[in-house]
Amino acid sequence: PYTAPPADKKAAAAQTRERRRAEQKRKMDAMRRGEEWALPPKDRGPGRGLARDYVDSRRVIVSEYILFAVFALILLVFLLGAAKNSSAILYIEVGIVGLIAIESLVHATIVRRMASQRFPGESTRGLAWYVAKRAIRLRSSRIPPARVARGQAI
Repeated sequence: PYTAPPADKKAAAAQTRERRRAEQKRKMDAMRRGEEWALPPKDRGPGRGLARDYVDSRRVIVSEYILFAVFALILLVFLLGAAKNSSAILYIEVGIVGLIAIESLVHATIVRRMASQRFPGESTRGLAWYVAKRAIRLRSSRIPPARVARGQAI
């Protein structure tokens, strides 16, 4: 139902702000439910959906738990002192980055192959980075949320 805008500028701005907030909340709720129309452009399309489902269906993704290793490394630096073990800490950091890179490449290759088989005309550009970014996040903090259970075949 249409209502005439208030004559007062302050009230009109408040009404506009309230309308915008309501629309943003509706869109965010739809995005959390995984509705395609509400997803940002970077998350839309069948290839991206397949990538999300693939990452979410993996039982163990080492990259997901790397954050805990980084916290442990920071604690190690403070407890042992950075000057004494700086080369060992550097090797551990490089190892963590290498582990993430290798795991991401393996998963990206699998997802690209699956996407090109299932969606022949669809572009697979950017899927590797998308898979890597999704795999690094903890499952509970991924948006859009997982549509598949761990271990479920996709």
